[in-house]
Amino acid sequence: MAKKSGKNISKPRMRALNAAVSYYETLRMDFDRLGRKLLMDLTEDEKLRELVHSSKYRTKDPEHLLAKLNRKERERIEGADREKITEGNLLSEVHDLAGVRLLHLHTSQMAEIHPAIKAVAKRENYELAEEPVVFIWDTESEEFFRRVGITARTRPEMYTSVHYVLAPPNRPEMRIELQVRTLMEEVWGEVSHTIDYPEPTTSLACNEQLKVLARIASGCTRLVDSIFRSDAEHKNMQVTARPDENPGN
Repeated sequence: MAKKSGKNISKPRMRALNAAVSYYETLRMDFDRLGRKLLMDLTEDEKLRELVHSSKYRTKDPEHLLAKLNRKERERIEGADREKITEGNLLSEVHDLAGVRLLHLHTSQMAEIHPAIKAVAKRENYELAEEPVVFIWDTESEEFFRRVGITARTRPEMYTSVHYVLAPPNRPEMRIELQVRTLMEEVWGEVSHTIDYPEPTTSLACNEQLKVLARIASGCTRLVDSIFRSDAEHKNMQVTARPDENPGN
């Protein structure tokens, strides 16, 4: 594995970060097994099958993990309230070493997806290691998520996704991140991840274009939400307006 140097990071700290990545590599197959098990538990659930359009899964690339640890270390050096990450606390400090993603069509589905995920977790003995949170930048949906029971946090980089951290029953220290987002949000996420991760792009043009794409994706999500609301309203009106077919009345 190639070693990346971090600006302003001391040699002892770089050795500690590299040791943490090497430790992760010894556990990667275990994370792979546990992540695939969670994916299967979720996608085979009858309720979630009705709501989820598609799913994805991955374990974290070691190079990406090292870049993330370097970034966290630089933030710590610059004054952020962060723990020094080491081999000993890696699993408690980094929760996306294995990740599952569920994609759905429109925002209101989260009113059913959220309790369905909690039901699967309870049935399969997963622990919700952290309270679920939705990262948003378009705050108009904040009230909806509050009613659903999910705390909203604003992300300035225009990221949108619901995050869960689940601890498997037999290996609770090996936590798995579950992300849930709409298909439109996934478009921005995939483009941004390719261009702007693990290291942020230094291209001013790309930064501006990613912001535009985020707004377009948000607008498309709103349009899809509106289409489904209109369809539900139309069907309800048809049922209400249907003449009584009971010959006894």
